[in-house]
Amino acid sequence: MTETIHQTQVLKSADTRRRIMTATATLLLRDGYSRLTTTAIAKEAGVSRGALTHHYATKEDVVIASIEHQLKQSIEHTRRYIEQNAGRDLTVDDIIDYLWRLMADGLFYMTLEYLPEMRHNALFKTRLVPVIQGFHSSLNEIWAMISRRYDADPRHAEIALNATMCLFRGTLAQPIVRSDTDYFDEILSMWRHLLRQMFANGVGFESSPRSTKTEEVACHSN
Repeated sequence: MTETIHQTQVLKSADTRRRIMTATATLLLRDGYSRLTTTAIAKEAGVSRGALTHHYATKEDVVIASIEHQLKQSIEHTRRYIEQNAGRDLTVDDIIDYLWRLMADGLFYMTLEYLPEMRHNALFKTRLVPVIQGFHSSLNEIWAMISRRYDADPRHAEIALNATMCLFRGTLAQPIVRSDTDYFDEILSMWRHLLRQMFANGVGFESSPRSTKTEEVACHSN
Protein backbone atom coordinates (compact mmCIF):
# COMPACT_ATOMS: atom_id res chain seq x y z
CA MET A 1 0.00 0.00 0.00
CA THR A 2 2.80 2.42 0.94
CA GLU A 3 4.58 1.71 -2.36
CA THR A 4 1.37 2.35 -4.31
CA ILE A 5 0.85 5.68 -2.55
CA HIS A 6 4.46 6.63 -3.29
CA GLN A 7 4.08 5.76 -6.98
CA THR A 8 0.88 7.82 -7.16
CA GLN A 9 2.65 10.79 -5.60
CA VAL A 10 5.56 10.46 -8.02
CA LEU A 11 3.20 10.40 -11.01
CA LYS A 12 1.24 13.36 -9.66
CA SER A 13 4.44 15.32 -9.08
CA ALA A 14 5.69 14.56 -12.61
CA ASP A 15 2.35 15.66 -14.09
CA THR A 16 2.48 18.90 -12.10
CA ARG A 17 5.98 19.66 -13.36
CA ARG A 18 4.94 18.89 -16.93
CA ARG A 19 1.97 21.23 -16.69
CA ILE A 20 4.14 23.97 -15.22
CA MET A 21 6.79 23.62 -17.93
CA THR A 22 4.17 23.60 -20.69
CA ALA A 23 2.48 26.67 -19.21
CA THR A 24 5.82 28.47 -18.97
CA ALA A 25 6.60 27.80 -22.64
CA THR A 26 3.12 29.03 -23.64
CA LEU A 27 3.54 32.27 -21.69
CA LEU A 28 7.10 32.84 -22.90
CA LEU A 29 5.86 32.73 -26.48
CA ARG A 30 2.73 34.75 -25.81
CA ASP A 31 3.94 37.42 -23.36
CA GLY A 32 7.76 37.30 -23.37
CA TYR A 33 10.31 36.78 -20.60
CA SER A 34 10.10 40.27 -19.08
CA ARG A 35 6.32 40.02 -18.55
CA LEU A 36 6.42 36.47 -17.23
CA THR A 37 5.52 35.95 -13.55
CA THR A 38 5.27 32.86 -11.38
CA THR A 39 1.70 33.86 -10.52
CA ALA A 40 0.77 33.82 -14.22
CA ILE A 41 2.54 30.48 -14.72
CA ALA A 42 0.65 28.89 -11.82
CA LYS A 43 -2.68 30.16 -13.18
CA GLU A 44 -1.92 28.93 -16.72
CA ALA A 45 -0.83 25.53 -15.38
CA GLY A 46 -3.88 25.22 -13.13
CA VAL A 47 -1.83 24.74 -9.96
CA SER A 48 -1.43 26.74 -6.78
CA ARG A 49 1.50 29.11 -6.47
CA GLY A 50 2.64 27.01 -3.52
CA ALA A 51 2.72 23.91 -5.72
CA LEU A 52 4.80 25.80 -8.28
CA THR A 53 7.34 27.10 -5.75
CA HIS A 54 7.53 23.62 -4.22
CA HIS A 55 9.03 22.41 -7.49
CA TYR A 56 10.71 25.63 -8.70
CA ALA A 57 11.87 28.21 -6.18
CA THR A 58 12.26 31.12 -8.61
CA LYS A 59 11.08 32.38 -11.99
CA GLU A 60 14.56 31.66 -13.37
CA ASP A 61 14.39 28.04 -12.16
CA VAL A 62 11.06 27.36 -13.85
CA VAL A 63 12.08 29.11 -17.09
CA ILE A 64 15.31 27.07 -17.29
CA ALA A 65 13.39 23.85 -16.59
CA SER A 66 10.87 24.70 -19.31
CA ILE A 67 13.55 25.54 -21.89
CA GLU A 68 15.41 22.33 -21.06
CA HIS A 69 12.15 20.40 -21.43
CA GLN A 70 11.37 21.96 -24.82
CA LEU A 71 14.90 21.44 -26.17
CA LYS A 72 15.07 17.84 -24.94
CA GLN A 73 11.73 17.17 -26.62
CA SER A 74 13.20 18.58 -29.84
CA ILE A 75 16.29 16.36 -29.42
CA GLU A 76 14.10 13.27 -28.93
CA HIS A 77 11.96 14.23 -31.92
CA THR A 78 15.06 14.72 -34.07
CA ARG A 79 16.58 11.41 -33.04
CA ARG A 80 13.31 9.62 -33.79
CA TYR A 81 13.39 11.28 -37.20
CA ILE A 82 16.92 9.91 -37.71
CA GLU A 83 15.93 6.38 -36.65
CA GLN A 84 12.78 6.35 -38.78
CA ASN A 85 14.68 7.53 -41.86
CA ALA A 86 17.90 5.55 -41.40
CA GLY A 87 17.06 3.33 -44.36
CA ARG A 88 15.94 6.17 -46.64
CA ASP A 89 17.91 8.25 -49.08
CA LEU A 90 17.12 11.61 -47.50
CA THR A 91 17.46 14.55 -49.85
CA VAL A 92 18.70 18.04 -49.07
CA ASP A 93 15.11 19.26 -49.43
CA ASP A 94 13.91 16.67 -46.89
CA ILE A 95 16.39 17.96 -44.32
CA ILE A 96 15.70 21.63 -45.00
CA ASP A 97 11.95 21.10 -44.68
CA TYR A 98 12.38 19.15 -41.43
CA LEU A 99 14.66 21.78 -39.85
CA TRP A 100 12.40 24.62 -40.96
CA ARG A 101 9.36 23.00 -39.35
CA LEU A 102 11.35 22.34 -36.19
CA MET A 103 12.43 25.96 -35.85
CA ALA A 104 9.25 27.65 -37.07
CA ASP A 105 6.99 25.74 -34.68
CA GLY A 106 7.67 28.11 -31.76
CA LEU A 107 11.18 26.91 -30.92
CA PHE A 108 12.96 29.89 -32.48
CA TYR A 109 10.64 32.46 -30.93
CA MET A 110 11.23 30.96 -27.49
CA THR A 111 14.93 31.40 -28.22
CA LEU A 112 14.38 35.11 -28.82
CA GLU A 113 13.03 35.37 -25.29
CA TYR A 114 15.83 33.65 -23.41
CA LEU A 115 18.91 34.70 -25.41
CA PRO A 116 18.95 38.26 -23.95
CA GLU A 117 18.84 36.79 -20.44
CA MET A 118 21.73 34.45 -21.29
CA ARG A 119 23.71 37.43 -22.52
CA HIS A 120 23.39 39.29 -19.21
CA ASN A 121 23.05 36.43 -16.70
CA ALA A 122 26.16 34.23 -16.47
CA LEU A 123 24.59 31.56 -14.24
CA PHE A 124 21.53 31.34 -16.47
CA LYS A 125 23.84 30.86 -19.46
CA THR A 126 25.95 28.24 -17.67
CA ARG A 127 22.87 26.17 -16.88
CA LEU A 128 21.50 26.30 -20.43
CA VAL A 129 24.59 25.91 -22.64
CA PRO A 130 24.94 22.10 -22.13
CA VAL A 131 21.37 21.36 -23.21
CA ILE A 132 21.69 23.72 -26.20
CA GLN A 133 24.85 21.88 -27.21
CA GLY A 134 22.92 18.59 -26.95
CA PHE A 135 20.28 19.99 -29.28
CA HIS A 136 22.89 20.92 -31.87
CA SER A 137 24.59 17.54 -31.55
CA SER A 138 21.30 15.90 -32.52
CA LEU A 139 21.07 18.18 -35.57
CA ASN A 140 24.64 17.25 -36.54
CA GLU A 141 23.59 13.59 -36.53
CA ILE A 142 20.99 14.38 -39.20
CA TRP A 143 23.50 16.28 -41.29
CA ALA A 144 25.97 13.39 -41.03
CA MET A 145 23.37 11.12 -42.63
CA ILE A 146 23.04 13.28 -45.69
CA SER A 147 26.79 13.96 -45.93
CA ARG A 148 27.35 10.19 -46.16
CA ARG A 149 24.75 9.91 -48.89
CA TYR A 150 26.52 12.56 -50.98
CA ASP A 151 30.01 11.43 -49.93
CA ALA A 152 30.63 14.96 -48.63
CA ASP A 153 33.27 16.12 -46.17
CA PRO A 154 31.52 15.83 -42.74
CA ARG A 155 33.14 19.01 -41.43
CA HIS A 156 32.04 21.00 -44.46
CA ALA A 157 28.55 19.50 -44.16
CA GLU A 158 28.43 20.65 -40.53
CA ILE A 159 29.35 24.19 -41.59
CA ALA A 160 26.58 24.05 -44.21
CA LEU A 161 24.17 23.02 -41.45
CA ASN A 162 25.20 25.92 -39.22
CA ALA A 163 24.85 28.32 -42.15
CA THR A 164 21.36 26.91 -42.76
CA MET A 165 20.40 27.42 -39.12
CA CYS A 166 21.72 31.00 -39.22
CA LEU A 167 19.65 31.66 -42.34
CA PHE A 168 16.57 30.24 -40.62
CA ARG A 169 17.08 32.44 -37.55
CA GLY A 170 17.31 35.57 -39.67
CA THR A 171 14.38 34.58 -41.86
CA LEU A 172 12.16 33.70 -38.89
CA ALA A 173 12.99 36.98 -37.16
CA GLN A 174 11.99 39.13 -40.13
CA PRO A 175 8.20 38.51 -40.03
CA ILE A 176 8.17 40.38 -36.71
CA VAL A 177 8.63 43.58 -38.75
CA ARG A 178 7.85 42.45 -42.31
CA SER A 179 4.90 40.39 -43.49
CA ASP A 180 5.84 39.01 -46.91
CA THR A 181 5.45 35.24 -47.26
CA ASP A 182 6.47 35.17 -50.93
CA TYR A 183 9.72 36.97 -50.16
CA PHE A 184 10.72 34.46 -47.48
CA ASP A 185 9.69 31.51 -49.67
CA GLU A 186 12.01 32.82 -52.38
CA ILE A 187 14.90 32.99 -49.91
CA LEU A 188 14.35 29.40 -48.79
CA SER A 189 13.97 28.25 -52.39
CA MET A 190 17.27 29.89 -53.31
CA TRP A 191 19.01 28.26 -50.32
CA ARG A 192 17.66 24.81 -51.20
CA HIS A 193 19.00 25.27 -54.73
CA LEU A 194 22.45 26.31 -53.47
CA LEU A 195 22.63 23.40 -51.02
CA ARG A 196 21.64 20.90 -53.71
CA GLN A 197 24.49 22.20 -55.85
CA MET A 198 26.94 22.14 -52.94
CA PHE A 199 26.14 18.55 -52.00
CA ALA A 200 26.16 17.42 -55.60
CA ASN A 201 29.74 18.70 -55.72
CA GLY A 202 30.73 17.12 -52.40
CA VAL A 203 30.48 20.34 -50.34
CA GLY A 204 34.07 21.36 -50.83
CA PHE A 205 35.33 24.80 -49.81
CA GLU A 206 38.07 26.49 -47.84
CA SER A 207 37.36 26.99 -44.13
CA SER A 208 39.36 28.26 -41.17
CA PRO A 209 39.59 26.09 -38.05
CA ARG A 210 37.83 27.38 -34.96
CA SER A 211 40.33 28.88 -32.59
CA THR A 212 38.58 28.25 -29.28
CA LYS A 213 35.84 26.16 -27.75
CA THR A 214 34.23 29.39 -26.56
CA GLU A 215 33.57 30.46 -30.15
CA GLU A 216 31.87 27.13 -30.83
CA VAL A 217 29.59 27.49 -27.82
CA ALA A 218 28.74 31.07 -28.76
CA CYS A 219 27.41 29.91 -32.13
CA HIS A 220 25.17 27.26 -30.60
CA SER A 221 21.94 29.12 -30.07
CA ASN A 222 18.69 27.84 -31.54
